Amino acid sequence: MSPALTSPPARPSRGAAWVGVAWSAAVGALSGFLLLLVVLPIAGLLFTASPGDLLRGLGDPMVGPAVRLTLATTVASLVLVIGCGTPLAWVLARRRGRAWRIVEIVVQLPVVLPPAVAGVALLLAFGRRGLLGPGLASIGIGLPFTRAAVILAETFVAVPFYLQAAIAAFRRLEPDLVLVARTLGASRPRVFFTVAVPISKAALAGGAAMSWARALGEFGATLMFAGNLTGRTQTLPLAIYSALESDLRTAQSLSIVLVVVAFALLVAMRAGTRT
Repeated sequence: MSPALTSPPARPSRGAAWVGVAWSAAVGALSGFLLLLVVLPIAGLLFTASPGDLLRGLGDPMVGPAVRLTLATTVASLVLVIGCGTPLAWVLARRRGRAWRIVEIVVQLPVVLPPAVAGVALLLAFGRRGLLGPGLASIGIGLPFTRAAVILAETFVAVPFYLQAAIAAFRRLEPDLVLVARTLGASRPRVFFTVAVPISKAALAGGAAMSWARALGEFGATLMFAGNLTGRTQTLPLAIYSALESDLRTAQSLSIVLVVVAFALLVAMRAGTRT
């Protein structure tokens, strides 16, 4: 055996050791700062009021209608997202070409649009002076400042999260599976419902959870397009906004409810990815 193979590893120089120490300290400081930036606000929500104060906050008259409206509109939004988004994701995942890539970019725009821009866009599309407003008004339909406006706003901001997950899942699907199913006589709808969707169900469920969470927390577009009418268009985020003007404990209680729901969704999604 050669001496090079039997000799002990060289000890790092003093300069290299100091560089390693400095690097570890910098990584620790930067990581600790970001961790505190995330943890401290959540700790402030959870530990700056007694359980009795939080329960009294949940007893505010605006809480019940806001909870019921939020559940109803977000579920309706989720049905729209899944029902319309799954076929669209299948089409976008299987098509190639610049035009389809442009379509994919367009449907993902709401992810990066500021909430105010989303609200203005919805008003200019469905408002009385918007693209479809006069036509809708002629048949007696007025969308702004109604529950339907809440559902549209939540769907608009939430659909890209489902589409991104669904498109990625369908693109991971083995082309041979689709080809074999087609050669065995399966129709296109049967391939979609019995091959593509079942195989991709875990990713679709994760995308649906993210989409629902985004709809649950929607604020800006809803405020501008649907307003903040108690019992009619006031969702949980809007109720928090209103409560801040009069009762901080109610706003804190509702905020904790949304934090708990978001935490439960993340835990469920991580558990789903492990199975």
